[in-house]
Amino acid sequence: MNTAISFQALGKYSLGVGDRFAHQAKAQLQTFILAADQGVEIIPVWNKSNREHVTIGSTPASTRAAADKAVEALNWQKPYHVDADHIRLDTVEPFLPHSDFFTIDVADCIGKPANGSTTKHFLDRHPELIGKVSIPDISEPFRTDRSQVEKIAQQYLLAVTEAGKIYRHISQKKDPRSFATEVSMDETDQPQTAPELLVILAALADEGIPVQTIAPKFTGRFNKGVDYLGDTAQFEKEFSEDVAVIAFAIKQYGLPSTLKLSVHSGSDKFSIYPPIRRTLKRSNAGLHLKTAGTTWLEELIGLAEAGNSGLALAKEIYARALEHLNELCAPYASVIDIDPAKLPAAEDVNRWSSPQFVSAVRHDQANKEFNPHVRQLLHVGYKIAAKIGPRFLRALEECEQAVSKNVTLNLYERHIKPLFL
Repeated sequence: MNTAISFQALGKYSLGVGDRFAHQAKAQLQTFILAADQGVEIIPVWNKSNREHVTIGSTPASTRAAADKAVEALNWQKPYHVDADHIRLDTVEPFLPHSDFFTIDVADCIGKPANGSTTKHFLDRHPELIGKVSIPDISEPFRTDRSQVEKIAQQYLLAVTEAGKIYRHISQKKDPRSFATEVSMDETDQPQTAPELLVILAALADEGIPVQTIAPKFTGRFNKGVDYLGDTAQFEKEFSEDVAVIAFAIKQYGLPSTLKLSVHSGSDKFSIYPPIRRTLKRSNAGLHLKTAGTTWLEELIGLAEAGNSGLALAKEIYARALEHLNELCAPYASVIDIDPAKLPAAEDVNRWSSPQFVSAVRHDQANKEFNPHVRQLLHVGYKIAAKIGPRFLRALEECEQAVSKNVTLNLYERHIKPLFL
């Protein structure tokens, strides 16, 4: 890769925070101020996808406006970013004036074979990937032959080529020094191995993409809004090896020294935070962790905690989400596990007190009343709140104190402290 390529560097630690209804930017930013007070700089990245904008009826301009307003109100002097989340060539355009972080999603191209000459050219250019490949901090060298590397290249080269097209489209419209680039490979069926990640990084360097974060798929399930499901020891091995591969690829291929791993749907994955923290401490590596819907759930918890009309609205959203269960869950089928038998009837929930509703939804695994099935349904139920529209937004404003307290404490106590403090 040409190391003279211009790009915007991303800070060592960064946290992607979604704000679906653009009302919690100040409460979210307060989290980063608390961390800074403890001596740890974490860069806030407000992320919102095209799908969320379409569902809610918002625009990329609203995400930028909310972030800028919060930064000004709280006098935040450190960097911050607005992420065009999971964009493709056909969805990037509206984000260009308002985003300075682009998560390029090429998962749809993974597994579609590149043409033979492209693959042969890649293999000829990278003989170092064939044979014995020793990487510091990985105990066993990779041992590959040409056919194995060819198979990996066939799996990923088309996706990397597409990432290059999208990156160049953005960089023709915006100064490359004005935005950070992430490449997302996580929304696919099979996790990437460490040797596969090395091939992907070599190909990204060939494309001239000054990638700041790479989001691979890990073993296990990263369901929305609940804890990691899988073997945490296997996750730690994969995460640690991926960190080592990135450090190696930075030197081998001239990738930006600020390149780091990105963990998608990283919110609420409490059981893997200790392995992540151990690896970061040992390797001195950076991390981008992208949260998924956490803030929206804290809004619901805040409404329920406020009681009265706030609690009534939270119950209404649950009842309507239950009524539209299949429709709401279909787009998220690969990242939720809901047992309908464990969802209480709407009339039962309607009798719940404020503490009962809060206990069912708040992600406190020590609380016997916590119900991950209810939490996951409400996670995808943000579409119901979007349809309610102004009445929901007014409720957020009326219950602002309870809502903002929950947003800040959730991000700080359950996410930032175990990961970084």
